[in-house]
Amino acid sequence: MKIINQTSAGGIVYKKENNQTLWLVTQHSQHKGWVFPKGLVGDKDSGESMEAAALREVKEEGGIKAIIVNKKPIETHYQYRWTGDSIKKTVFYFLMEYVSGDPKDHDWEMMDAKFVSEDEVRKTLDYKSDKEAFEKILQEL
Repeated sequence: MKIINQTSAGGIVYKKENNQTLWLVTQHSQHKGWVFPKGLVGDKDSGESMEAAALREVKEEGGIKAIIVNKKPIETHYQYRWTGDSIKKTVFYFLMEYVSGDPKDHDWEMMDAKFVSEDEVRKTLDYKSDKEAFEKILQEL
């Protein structure tokens, strides 16, 4: 078994609608879990910055365009097994604000993407690391 270290970046995206703040969540096609959009830094461009990767992943997996509103990301860590290897993942989530687009325009990696209320985010997210990142983001707002 190999240990593989991976770095991903993503976004915790909000939008204001009718005096309410809504948050983007995505449902992964493979493991079916509800998560925030994220992906490997530099998987398509080796010189890609963390911010560029996060914005790209939000566009691909969440179907929307957003802007980063806080340049200091929330850092999370978790570990899982994949095809016999141990993956040690570090994820950097940036707080982002929705600009345009429709979550229905997400790519094949996600089976669903939608904006939901703060309470709904807490009920919907499947993984501890995402839940902790969300609470940290809320504290920064």
